[in-house]
Amino acid sequence: MSNKVIHAIYNDDDVLLDAVKKTKAAHHHIEEVYTPFPVHGLDKAMGLASTRLAICAFLYGITGLIIYANLLNYVMILDWPQDIGGKPSFAFYQNMPAFVPVMFEGTVFFAAHLMVITFYMRSKLWPFKKAENPDVRTTDDHFLMEVGVHGNEEELVSFFQNTGAIEVKVIEK
Repeated sequence: MSNKVIHAIYNDDDVLLDAVKKTKAAHHHIEEVYTPFPVHGLDKAMGLASTRLAICAFLYGITGLIIYANLLNYVMILDWPQDIGGKPSFAFYQNMPAFVPVMFEGTVFFAAHLMVITFYMRSKLWPFKKAENPDVRTTDDHFLMEVGVHGNEEELVSFFQNTGAIEVKVIEK
């Protein structure tokens, strides 16, 4: 198995999107695409599965809601009940309207903070990690498609030049 990859560099996002579609139609495996900004439709063109982060956000929010509801029940009803503004403190459901803002904020707090942690872990981003960007121009105005070489190298280079790439390089990984 070869350790070579082709870096096809484009200067237009529409040309890149067409090149990705042509590459997938030719049954070449796209390792990664580096872009300076999100390209609409690129994930579908690459055949990437949809993210499950929304499910995580929902579960984290439910966790925060349960924790804050139990915290309010313990602190305001069981541990130290007080008569605040004439409201009874005998049961949780009697004070529920006063607890809704606190439970909402707890839900948002848990969902937001745990989603950031999940995103960083899933993306393998942590402090002091070196950047994995193969070409610094992809942070400014160029787009790079990385495709593994599994066959005739010259044929792949000419294929990517025909897709509109302004530069095609074969890199040893």
